Amino acid sequence: MEIKSGLVLVGCGKMGSAMLEGWLASGVAPDSVWILEPYPSERLIALQGEGLHLNAGLPDAPDICVLAVKPQLMRGSLQQLREIKSSSALYLSVAAGITLDTLAAELGDSPIVRAMPNTPAAIGRGITAITGNARVTNENMQLAEALLSSIGEVVELDDESQMDAVTALSGSGPAYVFYLIEAMSAAGVAEGLPEALATRLATATVAGAGLLAQQSDEPAAQLRINVTSPAGTTEAGLKVLMDSESGLQPLLNRTLGAAANRSRQLRQG
Repeated sequence: MEIKSGLVLVGCGKMGSAMLEGWLASGVAPDSVWILEPYPSERLIALQGEGLHLNAGLPDAPDICVLAVKPQLMRGSLQQLREIKSSSALYLSVAAGITLDTLAAELGDSPIVRAMPNTPAAIGRGITAITGNARVTNENMQLAEALLSSIGEVVELDDESQMDAVTALSGSGPAYVFYLIEAMSAAGVAEGLPEALATRLATATVAGAGLLAQQSDEPAAQLRINVTSPAGTTEAGLKVLMDSESGLQPLLNRTLGAAANRSRQLRQG
């Protein structure tokens, strides 16, 4: 991946750090990266020795500016970018709930891509949904995809209106899976297992099943059927989990609905 005129990263917390490590691993030179971060990690401070620009003056016309701050901090962060003179610089925002129109109101007539990654990006196994405004060219989108593919899969949305649902599903989704591990572990303890063993079994089961679903040609529904013997233990458990009123599906409908509604609230301020 070639960065010709500089990459600016505004905010380098967990997600920003995950992206940075992916970029460096894919060949982006530290001296082509400018980072604005009020609380730099020891890693960022050390990278200055390799040429990384930390809280220093920004290039006039960078290739791309990545906005990786919390939604509540976005307005103040955009003010830090006023010294950038080029209107052709691509802006890539990973802030939940902040729309393309809201960003354009601050950034003017610039190409802007909005993205929603998730935390498995930290190990290169994330998935990011992206969409751009009318100013985004094919070249802009290719650059955004190249940067984001260093931390996992990238999918392009048909319309920005899908972003709230994406935020609720894949953006917040890792937390739901982590809670599933917690809940399965607790249920195992309730059935008599030691806590450490229950946690190990639940974690490996969720991780293994997820990897199997990702690598299999069969849909998740068929994989479920493959595990389920008639009148067996799995079927007994699934009767509870798949209850149309009290089971997992209606619960997840409410869960994602709450998260999507919160995403809409964030963009309304």
